[in-house]
Amino acid sequence: MNKPGPSHRAKVKVKTARGRTVAQARWLQRQLNDPYVIAAKSQGYRSRAAYKLIELDEKFKLLKPGMRVVDLGAAPGGWTQVAVQRVKAGEKSGGFVLGVDINPVEPIPGAILMQQDFLAEGADTRVIEALGGKADLVLSDMAAPATGHRQTDHIRIMALCEAALDFALHVLNPGGAFVAKVLRGGTENELLNTMKRDFRTVKHVKPPASRADSAESYVIALGFRG
Repeated sequence: MNKPGPSHRAKVKVKTARGRTVAQARWLQRQLNDPYVIAAKSQGYRSRAAYKLIELDEKFKLLKPGMRVVDLGAAPGGWTQVAVQRVKAGEKSGGFVLGVDINPVEPIPGAILMQQDFLAEGADTRVIEALGGKADLVLSDMAAPATGHRQTDHIRIMALCEAALDFALHVLNPGGAFVAKVLRGGTENELLNTMKRDFRTVKHVKPPASRADSAESYVIALGFRG
């Protein structure tokens, strides 16, 4: 796979025309000049976020052929696509990938997709039923809609992370792994300490594909003690 890198092409400039605000024009210009967005389009990934999982996998060896994976917060499907490729889901003796999101996700060959609000009552039970057994890896790129209020956004995403962790503790095979998005804000350290009781190795990382101006990072927990 060709890794995204600095582009030598002329940068695209966007004017505040056609009813765009200055902020909208800046966002569009950033998208059009983002090497990860460009690479995602050329390599068939649904979002630049696919490269976050690719980079995490290359660093921590998360995905192996034959593994059973749950992807929480799957839409639009970039992480699910990467998981399907790397565990060889849908192939003979290959792995299994279940993608879950509150929003619908267009079909991905090799994956089972489920539209479900993960915080709704009984959601975890329904996901476990769809999983049909234990998992080797639980991924969570879930994020609540941003309010612009840093503390509120932090609390919301940490609630999603804690729900995903609770789910992972119920479905992971011994030796399994957990990956989840968090936002800087202080309480992520409490979560890390909680995870250290149930996993042999816990890391807090920011992959290169995560934008430098973003408060997001990821917790990686390896070696579930069961």
